[in-house]
Amino acid sequence: GPEELPTAVNITWSSINFKTILQWQPKPSGYFYTVEIHGRTSDVKRKCIRTSETECDVTDVLRNVKETYTAHILSVMPVEMDNFEEPPFAVSEKFTPYSQTVIGKPEIKDYSQKGSKLNVVFKDPLTPYVFPNGSFQSIQDIFQHDLEYKLYYWKDQSSGKKDVTTKSHNFEVSVDSGKNYCFYVQGIIPSRRENRNGQESTVLCTSGGRSILDEYGTEVFIILAVIAVAVITLAIVLPVVLCKRKKAKKARAVREKELLNGV
Repeated sequence: GPEELPTAVNITWSSINFKTILQWQPKPSGYFYTVEIHGRTSDVKRKCIRTSETECDVTDVLRNVKETYTAHILSVMPVEMDNFEEPPFAVSEKFTPYSQTVIGKPEIKDYSQKGSKLNVVFKDPLTPYVFPNGSFQSIQDIFQHDLEYKLYYWKDQSSGKKDVTTKSHNFEVSVDSGKNYCFYVQGIIPSRRENRNGQESTVLCTSGGRSILDEYGTEVFIILAVIAVAVITLAIVLPVVLCKRKKAKKARAVREKELLNGV
C-alpha cells in the first residue's frame, strides 16, 4: 500500500535570481513523485506530477516572491495501481524567495580609466519573471531600494582592496593616474540576515598604463638585463679580439717577409 512507499529525503531549495529548483532523493523505483507547493496565503499548486526525476523547477508557482512556501513531495503509485488513498509525503524546509534567492553575477557592460578616474557600467541580472509586455524583470525591478551594489577595486599586482557602494548602475572612483586597476561588482541586500552578498562579477583589469614589466613581471626584467650584459660584454670583448687578431696577422706577415728575405 501507499504507506509502504519510500518518502523523499534531503529536500533542498536551490534558487538564483528567483529561478528556483527543488531537489531531493532517492531515485524512485516502481513509484513516482508529485510536488505540491503550499503557501501561507495561496492555494496549493501541483508541479512535476508523477515524475521519475528527483528535481522540479517550481519557479512559475513562486511568483509571489514575498510569500513563504513549503513543498510536499508525495510518493505516488502508477495511475493503474492508484487506490486513491492519501499518499505518503515528505515536507521541505520553509522557503521565502525574496529573502533567500541568491543574487547572481552582475554583467560588466563597459569600463574605462581616464587619468585618475575609473568608470564602470554594469547591468542587473535578469529573473525568469516577465512584465506584461514580455520583457524580463531584473532583480532591481523586484528588490527596488533593498538592493545595492559594491565595486571592489585594487591596483593591479597589489592586494589592497577598496570598495564603494551605489544604488545606480555605474561607478566613478578616483584612482592613481598611470596605474592599472582590477575590479569586480557584487549585488548586496543589507536588510537580509543570510545570503546578503550576491555572486561576484568577472574580475576585469584596465590596461591603459600597463607596461611590459607590469604585464610579464620580473622575468622580462631578468631577460632584458641578461641581453644588456651580453651586448656590453660583446662591445668590450669584440674590439679586443679584433685588435689581437690584427696584431697577430701583422706579426705573421712580418715573419713571412723575413723568411722570404732570408731565402
